[in-house]
Amino acid sequence: MSDIVSAQITDAVTQTNVKVLGESPASALGVSSQAMSHAMGLAMENATQTQGGMQQIGNSAAAALMAMITKAGVQS
Repeated sequence: MSDIVSAQITDAVTQTNVKVLGESPASALGVSSQAMSHAMGLAMENATQTQGGMQQIGNSAAAALMAMITKAGVQS
């Protein structure tokens, strides 16, 4: 058995390594962009839910004030 590796094999391995190293920055940027997009989507969803909750509080407060006004009108 020979300890000598064929030049074609070393060339193929070298080219594969260079390809992987060359694509790494683009892949990292893609993953980073996806993570940012997901985080922004969650933030917008959270803001929408908060706005809906504040609308419910506003409606409850308006209803309570209307009840106070009608009670005050009846007692006068």
